[in-house]
Amino acid sequence: MPGFFSKNIAYLKGVGPQKAEQLKKELGITTYADLIQHYPFRYEDRTKFHKINNIRNLNTYVQIIGVIKRFELVGHKRKQRLVAKFADETGQIDLVWFKGAGWIRDKLKRDVQYIVFGKPTKFASILNIPHPEIEKYVDQTSLSGFLQPIYHTTEYLRKKSLDSKGINRLINSILSESIHQIKETLPDYIITTLRLLSKKEALNHIHFPKSLIQLEKARFRLKFEELFYIQLRLLKLKISRSEKFPGMVFNKSQLLTDFYINHLPFKLTEAQKKVIREVYSDFKAGKQMNRLVQGDVGSGKTIVAFLCMLIAIDCNAQCALMAPTEILANQHYTGLTSLAKPLKVKISKLTGSSKAAERKELHRGLQSGLTNILVGTHALIEDKVKFQNLGLVVIDEQHRFGVTQRAKLWNKGQKNFPHVLVMTATPIPRTLALTLYGDLDISTIDQLPKNRKPIQTNLFRDSQRIRVFSFIENEIKKGRQAYIVYPLIEESEKMDYKDLMDGYESICRRFDDLPISIVHGRMKPESKDYEMQRFIRGETKIMVATTVIEVGVDIPNASVMVIENAEKFGLSQLHQLRGRVGRGVEQSYC
Repeated sequence: MPGFFSKNIAYLKGVGPQKAEQLKKELGITTYADLIQHYPFRYEDRTKFHKINNIRNLNTYVQIIGVIKRFELVGHKRKQRLVAKFADETGQIDLVWFKGAGWIRDKLKRDVQYIVFGKPTKFASILNIPHPEIEKYVDQTSLSGFLQPIYHTTEYLRKKSLDSKGINRLINSILSESIHQIKETLPDYIITTLRLLSKKEALNHIHFPKSLIQLEKARFRLKFEELFYIQLRLLKLKISRSEKFPGMVFNKSQLLTDFYINHLPFKLTEAQKKVIREVYSDFKAGKQMNRLVQGDVGSGKTIVAFLCMLIAIDCNAQCALMAPTEILANQHYTGLTSLAKPLKVKISKLTGSSKAAERKELHRGLQSGLTNILVGTHALIEDKVKFQNLGLVVIDEQHRFGVTQRAKLWNKGQKNFPHVLVMTATPIPRTLALTLYGDLDISTIDQLPKNRKPIQTNLFRDSQRIRVFSFIENEIKKGRQAYIVYPLIEESEKMDYKDLMDGYESICRRFDDLPISIVHGRMKPESKDYEMQRFIRGETKIMVATTVIEVGVDIPNASVMVIENAEKFGLSQLHQLRGRVGRGVEQSYC
């Protein structure tokens, strides 16, 4: 019942206006619904107790019953800490607090039985538990059940008695008060078919599970419900969009046919042809298209996008292609210009480093309709950029753009909302793609061009570095080129990872007879472009870089990709980086 759960948290027993304000500020909790949906992030088994002399595993949570023999503040000012000597009948351990030492000291009492819970560590061979949870021991029967929920809280809330246990008490209070107010949110046939817990049971068991089985069932029910309603919302958006937003009708294909017969530099795969047919079908339907083209790195998504643009241009519409980096935007511009030249299709480029004079000329071309295709970065979504008749928006590497950025480009259509084609090379199972992009129709390019060999992927340890460098040397002797990618530009105090500047120096020493390029995010665009062009022309044989080369860089002669500290990168980043090689006919390696 919305009325009950929309109540302000201040009205809950034990909260009041002051604590309500603190919960809002620290955790964003303002209503009963917010609190009941503040789920535990982990659970601890509090039924077992350890003896101090049996503690063997450091960094594993233990629970001990004992007494505090003495405690004192050690150190001065900021470095002050509270140390308590905690003992049971088998031995002694230090309890240490580095924060809130004075406040905690006032709460502690000597020779009173406490339950202590925390992770033991060793400092100067002395066993201690930093920042333990501590509470007075009453008796075994008063202890909580099988699994104790642990909630996110903050240091400030802990001082106001709103630690994990304090939040747990408030949730218990709400659940006992609201047990008859919790209504079922899923249809009976779904609950029966999937054997789901009821909403009431799920909320109870997620906060107060009596067993691991109960907990897993509660989690499954709540996760299913969340994804189910995300899916419904996306489908609703998709249906309402197709009904609400009519699309421009593009039903001419003369320009596409001319290019296909007379100028296409290679043969399309059957998968590419299938995607073009699906897009053309959308263009003719009179409804605004929102389509995701998913295809592995090097499967030919860009040529598919260009052929779709030709259909729109044939119907007097303009097209925009947005890429996430200047390097990729420049590459798209160069590639598309050579394809468009024989058709006299006018292409312009707009990036953050475009000069003022270039921009003036570009804006004139867009507004007059002389420019057919605009290629660029985030600069395309600036308010100053106005099209005469934007009909098709192509977004490359769609996961790199937010919803707001895509919407801004979508709103640049003067007459109708433009058709949208988004492309991604990050492989996602179809079921997951439908969940993430449920408002999009999905096309898949599931074939690579002929003669492409699978990339050989290997893992090497630091001790095998000499072997890796010898391998790079052999590939370069065959006339190939190599990338070496680092997670950091410079050395970091916080992270023990290889850094680009140090790596560049050692690579220059190892390959002292070879010209080497360097590219990273702090360089000026013109410097990055200069280094990229040297590598593209084959003047440099090794490119040392960060992930600025992650998307779209297309150099068929590069056959080796070395990724330092691969564990620092996400799976989609590794996939993208590996895709920078294997773009020619030669065997490539990652």
